[in-house]
Amino acid sequence: MRKYFCLATSVLSLSLTCLSLPIGAESADAVKGYDELVQLFEDWREFQQPVFRDGIPDYTPSAMQRQHEELAEYQKRLAAIDISGWPVAQQIDSLMVGAEMNGLDFDHRVMQPWVRDPAFYSVVVEAESDTPLREGPIMAGTIELWRLSFPLTAAEVKWLQQRFRSVPATLEQARGNLTGNARDLWQLGIWTQQEQSAILGNLAEEVDSIHAELVPDIEAALRAVDAFKEWLEVQFPSKTGPSGIGIENYTWYLHHVHLVPYSWEDELRLMERELARSIAHMKLEEHRNRDLPPLDPPASAEEWEQRAGASIEEFLRFLDEQEVMEIESYMDPALRVRIAPYSPPEDRHFFAQVDLRDPRVMRCHHIHWIDKARMEKDPHSSPIRRVPLLYNIWDSRAEGLATGWEEMMASAGLFDDSPRSRELVYIMVAQRAARAIAGLRVQSNEWSVEEAVVFAAEKTPRGWFKPDGALVLFEQQLYLQQPGYGTSYLTGKALIEELLAELALQLGDDFVLKDVMEEFFAAGVIPVSLIRWEMTGLRDPILN
Repeated sequence: MRKYFCLATSVLSLSLTCLSLPIGAESADAVKGYDELVQLFEDWREFQQPVFRDGIPDYTPSAMQRQHEELAEYQKRLAAIDISGWPVAQQIDSLMVGAEMNGLDFDHRVMQPWVRDPAFYSVVVEAESDTPLREGPIMAGTIELWRLSFPLTAAEVKWLQQRFRSVPATLEQARGNLTGNARDLWQLGIWTQQEQSAILGNLAEEVDSIHAELVPDIEAALRAVDAFKEWLEVQFPSKTGPSGIGIENYTWYLHHVHLVPYSWEDELRLMERELARSIAHMKLEEHRNRDLPPLDPPASAEEWEQRAGASIEEFLRFLDEQEVMEIESYMDPALRVRIAPYSPPEDRHFFAQVDLRDPRVMRCHHIHWIDKARMEKDPHSSPIRRVPLLYNIWDSRAEGLATGWEEMMASAGLFDDSPRSRELVYIMVAQRAARAIAGLRVQSNEWSVEEAVVFAAEKTPRGWFKPDGALVLFEQQLYLQQPGYGTSYLTGKALIEELLAELALQLGDDFVLKDVMEEFFAAGVIPVSLIRWEMTGLRDPILN
């Protein structure tokens, strides 16, 4: 379905002029200079990756200095393209290319993960992320096991052998590169390498009966990872410096890379407000539901599988019948293959506690998987929006919608048949707010990661967020590695709610939720500030 873009010609009067062309109808190629932007984008993406030497990504000081110096030429090429007369959609594409370049510049000036963060040198990734790209920085050339389907072809076996054989030299280079003094990042890096060792050990056992020829190379990589971890442990006592980037740098990153119109202080106030609001409303829901039976997890794996499968049908049927969004054939399988396995009481992390009680809550969050399926099945017409943005620039849109969808669908009536499920929604908001506040305090160097973990666990209701669990540690590590990510769940939600409010005022009685959401999805998985500009004509000052 094609929608028509109504641009507010006067913000004060909110008078509307509806353009005669559908969004995206004007050929981008017809815009003078746009093809130059596309070529620059392709050149930039190739340049952004490190040089590989003998199968090893080169993150040595000389290579990184050279890349940073050469980055300026790409920024000059972008600045030389005159976009002043371009349609909004193509101007947005240009801003996204610039944001990615700002991300690499910030990495060189401030983040320097190849210097400060041992977890950057992860050699394997076991599971697929529910977001457009893996969250947080990681070195190029990492083996993404989830992309492989066993048994492998001969060509895949050969490729995998080469990748595993490069691990010892890669980690040897890492020892020379890692000269930073970020204590928390170093300690978390030791934990990450321990996880890497476990993944490789399990992989060697799993492939022994299928591809025995891979086992010696996997075991050699495992020994290299273990030796690297031991080296990190020896170095750790000497690491005494802060790991956060500081308030000023954090705000710069929000504005110039993730294109979020908030400061560190704004985000802290918003997170504190969301924590208080969610807990207060949770208690009101509990009071309202005090005579209802509790939501109990299923007693068996069989009962869980039946309940989880039914939740997908109920969720999509609700969206369809209530005219919330267009339902496509690829959405059901995209959600169905992501049903989490049944977890016994002793193994239940925070999200399992929620999922087992009403899986529809997590199906709302799993709109992530619908986003990913849409990008594959219905790719955007813009070559720049067709591929995931680097540096997690998509986080306000991806995480903001997935989180916002939980409470929005509660308001739309998804849980009317199960009032206690609304309690779960508010518990989820509280957990996101608590862990975000903790992450902000670590980035400002007020708290250590240990203090952040305790705070996040203590402020999350019902004791489901365990301070000694892997989840809370993983999340605080990610939020330290990727500024703005921990807050994006709720800042993105707030920005989407503001967008819906602005559209409601602009459109009045012509506001139709399904039409609005289809235009929202059509914009792509890009920062909400850019979607707002495209849908309302309102351009935030940070985009100038």
